[in-house]
Amino acid sequence: MLTFTPPNWDDYELLDSGDKQILERFGIYILSRFEQRALWSKSQSEEFWKKADASHIHKGEKGSWQFRTKISEPWVIPWRGLLFRLRPTSFKHIGIFPEMSVHWSWIIEKIKSAQRQINVLNLFAYTGGCTLAASSAGASVTHLDASKEIVTWAHENAKLSGLSDRPVRWIVDDAVTFVKREIKRGRSYDAIIIDPPKFGRAENGKLWKIEEDLPALLKLCRQLLGKQPLFIILNTYAVAFSSVTLANLLVKLMKGTDGVIENGEILIPQIGKQIFLPTAIFARWSV
Repeated sequence: MLTFTPPNWDDYELLDSGDKQILERFGIYILSRFEQRALWSKSQSEEFWKKADASHIHKGEKGSWQFRTKISEPWVIPWRGLLFRLRPTSFKHIGIFPEMSVHWSWIIEKIKSAQRQINVLNLFAYTGGCTLAASSAGASVTHLDASKEIVTWAHENAKLSGLSDRPVRWIVDDAVTFVKREIKRGRSYDAIIIDPPKFGRAENGKLWKIEEDLPALLKLCRQLLGKQPLFIILNTYAVAFSSVTLANLLVKLMKGTDGVIENGEILIPQIGKQIFLPTAIFARWSV
């Protein structure tokens, strides 16, 4: 089992964490947000935490933001030539998960080293980090999320990154429904990225529960893999099982094929301290 930390990124830092809060810098702005996994005590003083330009006040499922500084629009940060537009949402998210840059780098490397045209399916694709990484490396991508607002946001990021002319299909749909439809159409993909939530509801009202629905979705996705599959990424958050569970699912899924499976946890290092914030767990199969 492996542990990964994101590559150095000038526009992102975890400044402090503790007491169920995290203090992060995204570009020129510092944000304070709720984080239930940060059970340890803070390293910095309360005076230091007052540097936050905005703080998310956690209340039940959602919450609200308090602003010390007016956040300019558009608020954009770069990552290796890709551009991401950020904005505060009521769920504390701002449109990017910095830890996912571990996968972005890996995706770019895998696609470029394949030396052939790669067709990627990105499910639960959020604001498009993996989509942009794959597209920038020359792949054709199908980007799917159940939220129209989120897919529009991802499309904006592609335009900002100069990728609007690349072959990307932007799909608003339930993942299981879409995959079944693609199987009937006879479509195939060389790589599949799956980053599901623990619980969710599509715009059509269909519920998603990861413990119940993920195994069946994986079996359907296996039918979409072409004759020369390149990789599968399975990534998730806030679940009761470990990355070993994800790896076992891929072992069963890819039985009889050549390839390597790796699994682990993605950690964000806190600046200047021996503190690491646990974020996602993952398993990846690749050739």
